[in-house]
This record gives sequence, structure tokens and C-alpha cells, in this order.
Amino acid sequence: MADKINIAVVGLGKMGLSHYAIANVHPMANAVACDDSRFISDVLKKNAQVTIHSDYAKMLATQDLDAVVIATPSRLHASMASAALEKGLHVFCEKPFCLNWQDSLRLAELAKDKGVVTQVGYHYRYVGAFQEVRRILNSGALGNITHVQAEAYGPVVLRHRRSTWRTDNSEGGGCLYDYAAHPLNLLNWFFGTPTQVSGSVLTRVFSEDADDQVMSTLRWDNGPTAQLSVNWSDESHRKMSTKITMIGTNGRLFADRQECQLYLRNADPELPTYTKGWNVRYTTDLTDDVWFYLRGEEYSAQLDGFITAVAQGKPDLILNDFASATETDKTMSMILANADTGMPVGEAPIVTQPAPAKRRGWFRL
Repeated sequence: MADKINIAVVGLGKMGLSHYAIANVHPMANAVACDDSRFISDVLKKNAQVTIHSDYAKMLATQDLDAVVIATPSRLHASMASAALEKGLHVFCEKPFCLNWQDSLRLAELAKDKGVVTQVGYHYRYVGAFQEVRRILNSGALGNITHVQAEAYGPVVLRHRRSTWRTDNSEGGGCLYDYAAHPLNLLNWFFGTPTQVSGSVLTRVFSEDADDQVMSTLRWDNGPTAQLSVNWSDESHRKMSTKITMIGTNGRLFADRQECQLYLRNADPELPTYTKGWNVRYTTDLTDDVWFYLRGEEYSAQLDGFITAVAQGKPDLILNDFASATETDKTMSMILANADTGMPVGEAPIVTQPAPAKRRGWFRL
């Protein structure tokens, strides 16, 4: 067991800066950063004591590292994760994992061969209310789940404007990969990879090169049907709001970032703290305190899980490794294929995003 691990945060945009701030104060980590922007580097060096590398490949070749956190635009994830894995490093990668699920599958297999810890930043798996949903499902108290609604809404693209890397399908994957990935990842966590996808519609509201809304129907053999509804051009929400609603033969369940509501037709001994009728559990009561709070306990909790898993050799602390994130990339590929052909998709085809335009810099996450 290492006293401290050496970890590099790559890409100092919004998420990268958050990850660096968390890693920098973690008691089991020594953190450095990597970004190719002189402006970012100059500002940070002026206001904080931080080691910043400008060349990712050179950093991997010269810096003594145990792990990397990749927080660059989505198109760079596969190549950067691959380079780190080939060096035998543990890898945390921001979501979505890869824009081509075949890359995801290859990297998951490479990570397994290398015996390293991996994680993808689907932070909703660390939200107490969604963890409670999974506990309820595993108990069987809700009966057979017949229908699920998975939603995500937020104010990302609210007007016609110049395209950014997020709204370029070849760079970030649009609303499907940036927003819909979150409720889809929860559905994968609860039920696995769907056996069929149909009725998928990806539409543009304000973006010129990417989808702003995603609707789809997902089915599982011997499981529920789920309807996906996602829109990142919804100004009625102050920030991203992800919701899961389920109907089962013994009741109904609703969960979001704040709470988990469960209605039971009949009490179940597998859930002794829940009674017949409506029950409410709040995220604040379902979440353990973290040593450092930034943006939400779930962000600190997921990175703490990764760092602790690396330092103490406890991979079971990871709730979303490369293999499980591949399920989500595979599901999104099924949605893309279904939307493109109009035909139900029963297995994930090889679907790739358009080739990225040549641009300078990383265009940070």
C-alpha cells in the first residue's frame, strides 16, 4: 500500500480544475497538472503553487506517475487513455468514455490485461438517492419493474451561436454523449445493456452540428421498457437535472439529485425501514460526509474512491470502471444507429462520429 500516489490531472477546464482542486488536497495524493494553454498555466502559477506540464506525451515519459485523470474533450479520451494504460498507469477518464464504443471495449480489455484501476466520471452513481434506488431494486421490494422514465434537462445551449467543441459531434458527441449519457449510465447500472433500442430521435434546437434533444425507447429481455427524454436547451432548469421514475407491480419510485420517493402497495421485509404507502429518503441522509466539498459530495466521493483504490489496492471501491462505461458507450451507439436507420437495433453496431476538424489545442473540458 502506497502512502501517497502521484497523480496528474490532464485538461484544466471546468471539470479539470475541479478534479485538480480535489486531488490536490487529498491526503493520499500528490497532484500535478497538464494543459497546453499558456494562459491557463500562467494564471494558475501566478495564484497557486502548482506544477503544470504542457506536453502530455512528454509528461508520461518523464514524470514519476501512478495515475492520470483525463478531463479533455471527448475525442481525445481514447488516445490519451491508451497512452497512459500502455505505461501501466491507473486511469480516471471523464465521461463520456469514448465516442466509438469499439475503442471503449479495446481499452477496457487493455486495462484488464494491465491489472490497473480504471474509472469513468459518471458521478450520479455516487449520489445517495440513486444508490438507494439500486438498493431498492436489488431488494425486490418494488416487484417486477414494468416501466421506467429516464430524464435529463438543463440550460447548456440556449441560443444560436458559434459552435464549441461540446456542440460538435466529432469533438464532444452533442447532447447524447454529454447529457443523455448520465441517465443512460444509471439505466445500465440498474438493468445492464438493453437488448433493443427503438424510436430514437435526435433533434437540433439551436446547435448547427449536434443534437440538442434525445428521445428513445429501450427494452430489456425479462425486464422493463424505458423511455429516455433529454434536452440540454431547457432554460426552465438552472442546472442539469437528472430524474428516474419507475413503476413496478408493488409500487412506484422516483429519484433525483435531492431525494428518493418510494410508494409501496405492501410493505416488504427486505426493506424494513419502508412502510406501506409513500416513503421519502433525502440525499443528505443517504450520503456520507466527504473530507472536501466541491460542487457536490459526489464529485469528491468518486475521486476519493479512485485514489483510495489505487493507493490501497482496492478496486472494489470503483462504481464505474472502463468495462461498465463501455456498456453506456455501446447503448449510445445503438441509439445513434436506430435514429439513423429508423429500424430497431438489437445489438450495438460499429458507429463512429464524423472525423474531427483539425484544431489547435485541447479545447478543455
